Amino acid sequence: MADTKYIFVTGGVSSSLGKGIIAASLAKLLQARGYKLTIQKLDPYINIDPGTLNPYEHGECFVTEDGAETDLDLGHYERFLNVNTSQANNVTTGKIYQSVIDKERRGDFLGKTVQVVPHITNEIKERIQILGQDNKYDIVITEIGGTVGDIESLPYIEAVRQLKWELGEHNALVIHLTLIPYLSAAKELKTKPTQHSVKTLMESGISPEILVCRTEHEINDDIRNKLALFCNVKKEAVIQSIDAASIYEVPGLMAEEGLDTITLKKLNLKDDVVPDLEKWNFFVDKLKNATEEISIGLVGKYVDLQDSYKSILESFIHAGAYNDVKVNVVWINSEDTEHNETIYKNLDGLLVAPGFGERGIEGKIAAVEFARTHKVPFLGICLGLQMAVIEFSRNVLKIAEANSEEMDPNTPHPVIGLMKDQKDLKQMGGTMRLGAWDCKFEAGSKLSEIYGTTEISERHRHRYEVNNEYVEDLEKNGMLCSGRNPKTGLVETIELKDHPWFVGVQYHPEYKSTVATPHPLFLSFVEAAKKFRK
Repeated sequence: MADTKYIFVTGGVSSSLGKGIIAASLAKLLQARGYKLTIQKLDPYINIDPGTLNPYEHGECFVTEDGAETDLDLGHYERFLNVNTSQANNVTTGKIYQSVIDKERRGDFLGKTVQVVPHITNEIKERIQILGQDNKYDIVITEIGGTVGDIESLPYIEAVRQLKWELGEHNALVIHLTLIPYLSAAKELKTKPTQHSVKTLMESGISPEILVCRTEHEINDDIRNKLALFCNVKKEAVIQSIDAASIYEVPGLMAEEGLDTITLKKLNLKDDVVPDLEKWNFFVDKLKNATEEISIGLVGKYVDLQDSYKSILESFIHAGAYNDVKVNVVWINSEDTEHNETIYKNLDGLLVAPGFGERGIEGKIAAVEFARTHKVPFLGICLGLQMAVIEFSRNVLKIAEANSEEMDPNTPHPVIGLMKDQKDLKQMGGTMRLGAWDCKFEAGSKLSEIYGTTEISERHRHRYEVNNEYVEDLEKNGMLCSGRNPKTGLVETIELKDHPWFVGVQYHPEYKSTVATPHPLFLSFVEAAKKFRK
C-alpha cells in the first residue's frame, strides 16, 4: 500500500474552468485539517517550459525558488498553501520527450523500440511520483492541463489510468472539473456536455470518483441525481462550483459542498479534524469589506491579457486587504503613454511592470518621469527598475543617449548592460538569472525599513543589469543603489532620497506574496498610495 495518496484533477467541456483554483482550494482545505500537501501541474505543450513563450500565449511565467520557469498555476498553489514549489511541480510534454529521447540516445532502453506506451507513460508516472517519495507529503495533487479529449493530453490520461491501477484502491482518485452551461433561451442548466465529457474520460479507462461542476446558477437535486446516474458517481460526490467574486472565496464554497470530506472518504483518510480556516477567513473578510479604494496604474506591454501580470494583481489583492483598501488596477499600455500625461490623472501610484524587448519602452520611461517629478508613489519591477535608471540618467544626469543594451546594443552610454555570463549564450530558454538570489541593503535605507532587515532573498528572472560604472554618478545625484548582491556586487534595488516613495527592484517580489504572508514591498507601496490619495 502506498503511503502517499494521489489526487488527479482533469478538466472537461471547456478550458479555463479553473482546475488550478479547485486543486489549490482542495489542498487548502486538506492542509487546514493537518495534512501535508503539494500540487503539481502537467502541461501538454511541447515547449520545455513557458520561459520562451510570449505572455499573450500562456499568461505569466511564474518562477520558483530553485529557478524553474513554470505555469502561472504554480503561483496559485503557493499563494493558497504558503508552501514553495520547485522544478518537480511543473512537467511539460517537452520535458517528458526530451528525457525519453536522451535515454534512447544513451542506450538505456537496450535496443528496444521506444513507444508512447510504455516509455512515455512510464516517464510521466515517474514524474508524478517524484514528489511522493520519502513520504514528505501525505497527499500529492496533480492537475492535468488541457481538456479531456485533446489529442496532446492522451498520454497523461493513460499514465493516470495505469497509476490508479498500480497504486490500488483508496490510494488515488480522479476529480473531474466540468461545465454546466445555462441556456438563457430555455432558462435551464444543461448536463449533456458533462455527460459526454465523462464518457470520453471513461473511454480512456478512467471513471472519475468526484465531479466538480462549474456553474453560474445553483444546481438543484434533480440535476445532481441526473449527473450521479449518468456519470457513475455518488450524489454527494457531485460538487457545485458556482461563480465567486474572488478566487479566495472558493475554499469556503468547496468546504460548504463537502469536497474535502468526500475526498478523505474516498482516500480512506481520517476526517475527524475540523479545518482551521480562521486566518484564511479573516483575510477573505478583510478583502470583502475594505472601507477605502485606491487606483494604481500598471504600465506594461501585455495589458490586453491580464494573466500576463497575474502575480502582481494577486499581490495587490493581498496588500490591499491588509491595508483595508480595495486596489483598483488601471491598465496602461506603455505604447500609448509617451506623450500623454493625462492618462496618469487621479492615480494614487504607478507600477512599471516587467517585460522584454524595446516595444513600448519610451512610454515606460515617460511614466517613470511622471512619478518622479510629481512625487507619485512608484514601484518598478525588473525592467521597471531599469527604466527608472535610464530615465534618471537622461533627465537628471543629463546623459541624453543613456539606454539599455537590450534596446540599443550600440548605445554609447549603456547604464543597463548585458551580464558578462550572458554574452556568449546561444540558447534563450532557461539561461537568465533565475530563482532565489541574496540581497543586502544599506542600513537606514527605505528598503531595509520596509523589510525590517538588511538581508533578504528574492526570486529573479532577467538577463540585463545596472551597469556598475554609472552607480557613483547615480548616487551623487540622489538615486541610492540601496541593495546589492553580496557575492557579485550587482545592484538589486534603487530608491530616491527626495521622494516620498520611489523604489525599483531588479527581482520579482510578486512571486513570494501569499495570503498568509503578503509581501512587505506591496504592503508598503499600497500604504504609500493610500496616504497619497488623502
